[in-house]
Amino acid sequence: MARLRDGSLVYIVKRLGAGTDRMLTPEEFSRFYYGQEVGRGWLFVIFNVTSAAGLVWVALGLLGQLLFTGRMLVQWLTSEKSKRSVVPVSFWWMSLAGATMLLVYFIWRRDIVGILGQATGWIIYIRNLILIHRSRS
Repeated sequence: MARLRDGSLVYIVKRLGAGTDRMLTPEEFSRFYYGQEVGRGWLFVIFNVTSAAGLVWVALGLLGQLLFTGRMLVQWLTSEKSKRSVVPVSFWWMSLAGATMLLVYFIWRRDIVGILGQATGWIIYIRNLILIHRSRS
């Protein structure tokens, strides 16, 4: 947003790749933004993205979350089979893979909460895999 010499406000809309910017009054900007939102398909609206590439990123995030959630199912089924609490190696690999995918997704989204959450867990998963590898050697 910028203020013109006469004191009025304008929005500056940058066109990526086009090399030209548009200056819009608040009313024009409102119509422009509304037109952008109305023209998006339902998938784009649900996943809050503006392009097919955005859908691919969301798919990566969803797959990462599926892996991350699935690790708990694997741990639970392994424990039930053993009739005691067991954390299988696959739990740590699934944790690492899911966290990596989610970390990349959160970096793309510029989500500091997700980045910090996945980056700190990532260290723990690597350390556990190292400890398991050392104990087997």
